[in-house]
Amino acid sequence: MIREIRESLSEQQLGHFAAELADTDIDALSDMLHRWATLSSDGFLERLTAAPFEGLEFGQRSSDDVAGGE
Repeated sequence: MIREIRESLSEQQLGHFAAELADTDIDALSDMLHRWATLSSDGFLERLTAAPFEGLEFGQRSSDDVAGGE
């Protein structure tokens, strides 16, 4: 499982993964590996780099809709 996670991460993520792996207690290893496996397989980075601004509208604040523009 560790090999598959490493192969799926970018160079920058790989450094963070290695550092966290080195500092993780054996009791917490399963949770840590599950989190990284989920992160590496969710496709978020691929979608972000493929179309980083697709579907976003600029110039509005999130509070505009809630407060009726007040």
